[in-house]
Amino acid sequence: MPAFKAPNRILMGPGPSNIAPRVLEALSEPVIGHLDPEFSQLMERVKHLLRQTFLTENSLTMPVSAPGSAGMETCFVNLIEPSDKVLVCINGVFGGRMLENIERIGAEAVVLEQPWGEAVDPERVRKLLREHSQICALAFVHAETSTGALSDAQTLAGIAREYGAITIVDCVTSLAGVPLRTDDWGLDAVYSGTQKCLSCVPGISPVTFGPRALERLQRRTTKVPSWFLDLNLVMQYWDGGDGARTYHHTAPVNALYALHEALVQLHEEGLERSWARHRHHHGALRSGLEALGFEFAVSDASARLPQLNAVRVPPGIEEAQVRSRLLSEFSLEIGPGLGPWAGEVWRIGLMGTSCTAESVLTFLSAYGEISGAGDAGVRSAGEYYETAEGAD
Repeated sequence: MPAFKAPNRILMGPGPSNIAPRVLEALSEPVIGHLDPEFSQLMERVKHLLRQTFLTENSLTMPVSAPGSAGMETCFVNLIEPSDKVLVCINGVFGGRMLENIERIGAEAVVLEQPWGEAVDPERVRKLLREHSQICALAFVHAETSTGALSDAQTLAGIAREYGAITIVDCVTSLAGVPLRTDDWGLDAVYSGTQKCLSCVPGISPVTFGPRALERLQRRTTKVPSWFLDLNLVMQYWDGGDGARTYHHTAPVNALYALHEALVQLHEEGLERSWARHRHHHGALRSGLEALGFEFAVSDASARLPQLNAVRVPPGIEEAQVRSRLLSEFSLEIGPGLGPWAGEVWRIGLMGTSCTAESVLTFLSAYGEISGAGDAGVRSAGEYYETAEGAD
């Protein structure tokens, strides 16, 4: 059987994003042991770089050796007990997954259902916290990947603190793509993923836990229900700054080489410049899409994610057929809609290394050719680039 040879794609879906050559090269470095002193030094550097990326001083900041869904589960199984009551906000698929975690733990969920395409409403959160006593945590998605909606994490966290609740925040799609200020906003437990705006390989979930979350972890009265994700055990491996690490699991050594290089590259660019780059190319894509007759599924422009553009498929377009042709003829991937938006919405990603003018113009040109719409989208995006301020 021949070796697998992956096609070279332009990844403009909801993730993963394209990976920079430097990161791919880091993956091919020789494997060393997960208790090797050299690897221990790398672990400390990764933790330091992640603190800079989350904009936090939290000592418990590390990569979980599994994808973003495991980062989510790490937060819930460590911070929530069966006797707890949790307010969970659902405005898309991934808020629903938070609810699944709460129910599987056996805790009580108070659910705030928000229409898809809308940000979480802070006043509805306040009302439910006021009506339901003893809520210990507020769980919400900062950047909802299924809809492209961005919620106001700073305001939501402030309301949670007023009522003595900690926050558990999904930042899988937001980290490095839009402002995320963990300490300044008072976020307590945050999880993300490496395959979105960090442009790293899938399969690692950066997490950070603040002082209030740590205090809650230390006060729990029941055993953490997951052995692999029990931070009391995991941190004996990850918190060995003095070199004294206790074996817990075999870390994904080469994937962490890649994460280190991706974080180095991010901070060479600068975190705020990364945020600005995503805004800039979103502006060009938006201009081109609107010229082609697309409408954004998130009607409130201030609540749109620049790195995940959910748009309604224009009438008369066979959405699955067009996506298939984009992939087969142009080697370009975009994402379909999920849940109630399946068949009606496309999710067009501009994440990390994939967030470039070349990606924007290639998609608009390819769509114009397939649909017969011509170069109206390319011309509109080009005019945006000529007049707008921004950095590539």
